[in-house]
Amino acid sequence: MATFLYRIGRLAFRRRHFVALIWVALLTLAGVGAATAPPAGSTSFSIPGTEAQKAFDLLEERFPGASADGATARVVFKAPTGETMSDAGNKATVRKAVRELSDGSEVASVTDPYTANAVSKDGAIAYTQVKYDVSGMELEESTKDALQDAAQQARDAGLTVEIGGDALSTVPETGATEIIGIAIAAVVLVITFGSLVAAGLPLLTALIGVGIGVASITALASALDLGSTTSTLAMMIGLAVGIDYALFIVSRYRAELAEGREREEAAGRAVGTAGSAVVFAGLTVVIALVGLAVVNIPMLTKMGVAAAGTVAIAVLIALTMIPALLGYAGRKVRPAGEKSRLLGGGRTAAKPARPNLGTRWANFVVRRPVAVLLLGVVGLGAAAVPAASLELGLPDEGSQPTSTTQRRAYDLLSEGFGPGFNGPLMVVVDAKASDAPKAAFTDVVGEIKGLEDVAAVTPPVPNKAGDTATITVVPQSKPSSVTTEDLVHSIRDAGAGVKADTGASVLVTGSTAMNIDVSQKLNDALLPYLVLVVGLAFLLLIVVFRSVLVPLKAALGFLLSVLAALGAVVAVFQWGWLANLMGVEETGPVMSMMPIFMVGVVFGLAMDYEVFLVTRMREAYVHGESPAQAVVTGFRHGARVVTAAAVIMMAVFAGFIGSSEAMVKMIGFGLAIAVFFDAFIVRMALVPAVLALLGRRAWWLPKWLDRALPNVDVEGEGLRAQADPDEKREAVRV
Repeated sequence: MATFLYRIGRLAFRRRHFVALIWVALLTLAGVGAATAPPAGSTSFSIPGTEAQKAFDLLEERFPGASADGATARVVFKAPTGETMSDAGNKATVRKAVRELSDGSEVASVTDPYTANAVSKDGAIAYTQVKYDVSGMELEESTKDALQDAAQQARDAGLTVEIGGDALSTVPETGATEIIGIAIAAVVLVITFGSLVAAGLPLLTALIGVGIGVASITALASALDLGSTTSTLAMMIGLAVGIDYALFIVSRYRAELAEGREREEAAGRAVGTAGSAVVFAGLTVVIALVGLAVVNIPMLTKMGVAAAGTVAIAVLIALTMIPALLGYAGRKVRPAGEKSRLLGGGRTAAKPARPNLGTRWANFVVRRPVAVLLLGVVGLGAAAVPAASLELGLPDEGSQPTSTTQRRAYDLLSEGFGPGFNGPLMVVVDAKASDAPKAAFTDVVGEIKGLEDVAAVTPPVPNKAGDTATITVVPQSKPSSVTTEDLVHSIRDAGAGVKADTGASVLVTGSTAMNIDVSQKLNDALLPYLVLVVGLAFLLLIVVFRSVLVPLKAALGFLLSVLAALGAVVAVFQWGWLANLMGVEETGPVMSMMPIFMVGVVFGLAMDYEVFLVTRMREAYVHGESPAQAVVTGFRHGARVVTAAAVIMMAVFAGFIGSSEAMVKMIGFGLAIAVFFDAFIVRMALVPAVLALLGRRAWWLPKWLDRALPNVDVEGEGLRAQADPDEKREAVRV
């Protein structure tokens, strides 16, 4: 592989005009596609195989034209102190608002609180339910404006009015912190390279790669049903890996220049050696992201595939556009150890009187591997302790900041009608196989009323054919509580008895039941996903390192870092530690998709540092150095660059903490802290400690497996042999 990539690097350096033209053309094509593509509609949130989804599909079949996926809005009114909603003036204000809400062209129905029994017992709070023909993301701005205008007029009349539901859905914003993250990355690159031009190359190529990826996602969003979170995730991961992959190749290029090679040869060797590591690191990230498909949640699968595509683009750009831009830069990119004139350079820096920090740290770890290993494991274990209290769930309006009208509407409804009113359960009774459908409907109502934690049960509402009915159940507890989850399971258990007696099937759906089913599905898929992703990457790393113990150590280190990162997420988003600093206004359960998502993404990113750092160690070992000295050599060449890459990746991920979307905020924090744990504790401390303890055994591989595995030559041994065909070198058999 090294020889093949070496040729690509030299070709891209020589044909830089052609390579640059291709990437600019692709960026332009993607941009035009994004600009001319139809706007994306609402992302369908289907969960195949769950009972909630089966009930939803049945509703669409048996209740045609009911706009089951249409947006809804709850306009909640509260009377001034000392008044009630039944007072003549307040009643007139509410009914005026109902009339105005009914005039919209996209409105399917509007309920009257006074005829729909939607006034609280104390008379202080009432609400009207607005149903739309289209989803929240498809609503026209004029419809949303009319909704808010009706609410404002009622406020002007003296009522407290808040709006809940998904009718006011907006595209999440990332905030200014994303730009700050990129700025930090730029500063780190300048410090690392000592040159503005060399620092600018990784940023430029990463932005081009992300631009192509995000524009392509935007262009295909309508056709492939991609949501706004998909492009945000692709941007987050694409920026991080794009900068890092380019950073490693530019760094190796400068090292090759420092050894006296011509620029074209240095570019070829940089792509042949560091580029090989980039390919395998990128493959591990792609495997982890595409592997999300095993969960069988279409939204999660699309997010993973889209982000994997952006990573693949980042790899291709690093292998082709970086050497092309190095050709354009010429002498402006200086050998390692030199700084640009603008930054106070202009001459070769004097060699340091003592080894660099990476070398000193590696020597320290090699001398005291047991102490470093124990300290690192204990520290990560302590950080992972909060993960034992992990509570999973999907966010609802009760988890939004109190500054939002959706959250205030949620609180008003809880105050007037009970906390369970915000998460009603919809029970669908399929009596098509029953001899007495009406009797079956009545039996189901009776069974549900006898269960615990039930606040109210509405009469069954049959369809025109009379073979299917819906029953609304209001729990006593809030939607995200364990008690409500137990009620869902109790209704389903009771439905089994009803089916045995009457032949009617009972299905529970609604947003609350859907959240419960999603959480269960994700929990069930976590172990198979972990086995699949870690197993495939383990095999890949065996090929890269030609060792069994090094990939095993990499996988175990990853498990430590991801558990510690989950512990940090629980501490911040569930327990509320440092919540104000992170902009977390409301604590609550961790999103149910967070563990499996972190496992996938963090594993791929963790293997990046493993490949970049340990391939340098193996390169030194196969060229004759002792195991301990190989560890030191790997750190001397790679520690500074890996540290810079980790800081850049942390800065990019942390930039998304400013997002208005709870999911994006949590993912940004989780990935940033996971990179910190994995890069600075696992890869920088535990890896050299374990390798020092294992010695030559770290590079052991059974002879039969050595013969069976392909030789991918990540270390560039073929290039070394090409350059020095007559020079005899001592090779170490591994």
